[in-house]
Amino acid sequence: MTEASALDHLTAIVVQGLTAGKPVEIDGLGVFYPDSQRLFRFEACVQPRVFLAYAKEDQGSAIRLFDHLESAGFRVWMDVRKLLPGQNWPRAIENAIEISDFFVACFSRVSAIRRSGFQAELRYALDCARRVPLDQIFMVPVRLDACRVPRAVQREIQYVDLYPDWDNGLRVLTSTLEAEWKRREI
Repeated sequence: MTEASALDHLTAIVVQGLTAGKPVEIDGLGVFYPDSQRLFRFEACVQPRVFLAYAKEDQGSAIRLFDHLESAGFRVWMDVRKLLPGQNWPRAIENAIEISDFFVACFSRVSAIRRSGFQAELRYALDCARRVPLDQIFMVPVRLDACRVPRAVQREIQYVDLYPDWDNGLRVLTSTLEAEWKRREI
């Protein structure tokens, strides 16, 4: 596909959605909204993007964390909330990690020791973190229970405990992400 035909295809998708009266989101860029007076209105993505990694067994806690971060003003990416039917999920996950401003890894007794997609996401995020300036926070590990954070992570990155005091852990996590985001804007 040539660049011109790709642009024509993208334009057709946006126009089709707007004509149907639906907003069209381009991940990492922003949202086109139908507007009766101007045809459309575009809102750029200015909220910090957070990728949420977790083991399937911890999905309930991860959804709770997703809801909290989203209500705090973050654009949170979580597979069960963002993957579309038929979408190439390994590529979508890698892309979501690459464009994220923060990677929040949810560690638990299950996720820390089990071979799973969580481990693959964690390894990919560690590779992506190598491209982030050393003074910026990218990966923020959180503990959902009294698990052991892997040495490779623990030796370089401070984690946040969401147990036994979930609310306090959320305050620490949210204030850390907000402070880092503000620091980057300066």
